[in-house]
Amino acid sequence: MKVEWGTQDTVAWDTAHAQAAGPLQQDWAYGSTMLVSGGTVIRAVIQADGQTVGLAQCVVRRFGNLGGVALCTRGPLWLQTLSGKDKAHAYRRLRQTLPVKGLRFLFVTPDEPSGDNLGLSSIKRVMTGYSTALLDLTPDMPDLRAGLEKRFRQPLGRAEKSDLTVHRVGTNVGQYRWLMDAEQQQRDNRGLQGMPLHFVDAYIASRKQPGNNVLTLRADIGRDRVAGMMFLLHGKAATYQIGWTNDAGRDAYAHNLLLYKGMEALKERGIRSLDMGGINTGRSAGIARFKITTGAQVVTLAGTFWV
Repeated sequence: MKVEWGTQDTVAWDTAHAQAAGPLQQDWAYGSTMLVSGGTVIRAVIQADGQTVGLAQCVVRRFGNLGGVALCTRGPLWLQTLSGKDKAHAYRRLRQTLPVKGLRFLFVTPDEPSGDNLGLSSIKRVMTGYSTALLDLTPDMPDLRAGLEKRFRQPLGRAEKSDLTVHRVGTNVGQYRWLMDAEQQQRDNRGLQGMPLHFVDAYIASRKQPGNNVLTLRADIGRDRVAGMMFLLHGKAATYQIGWTNDAGRDAYAHNLLLYKGMEALKERGIRSLDMGGINTGRSAGIARFKITTGAQVVTLAGTFWV
């Protein structure tokens, strides 16, 4: 098993990431955005028998000359099916070759549930797993609609018969700023936390064609905006990032319509998988139910491990 740090090509990384429908945190543009935001990012290619079998993008926090801590979130991204033994070997090589002076610590949060082929010991788990809802977008739209639960499908039908109109929003900051402002107000009112909104701005602008990084939809009743939804795109996968609605939008089931139209638009762009985001049945039970009723599969990742 061979690990090479800092020798990657953007195009090759993006191609491999897209083929694997990898998570947002392992997308090259995500790392570039972290760099712009003042973070330190290092990237590794993992090879076995001359074949690239994995990618690892890590955010590093350095402590002067004393050392540093590297965190590989939702990674490494495995490009081939590996045994637990092979993964364990790869993790050791990542730690041994980590390009950090002084004391070196590597933490990983694999993008997979616990299992025999995880390649990591539960003894070294330092944080329990994160649960998310993943929606497979490869079926045809009629099949996706048939997979919607009744609790989602019936409100969707009402929304389709309502006065709601859905529009795609442009990628210029001024075209979607209203949604970001509404999201910030929503967070403040409800005490919610999420990815910093300035990060979202930087991520959208991180490629020459911002349309490859984001899809934003708006629902109107007449001339009034009543709901909005934003998805961040990363290769052949997407992440549900922002959802906002007002009372009129809720009464008209605007979010059901926006999400369904979003699924349709994402499929048109070749997106194969939609990460609906974290599932918290305690604090945000209503949001969790909404995500689950789309037919998405709830996946609990293995957790964070000290390698």
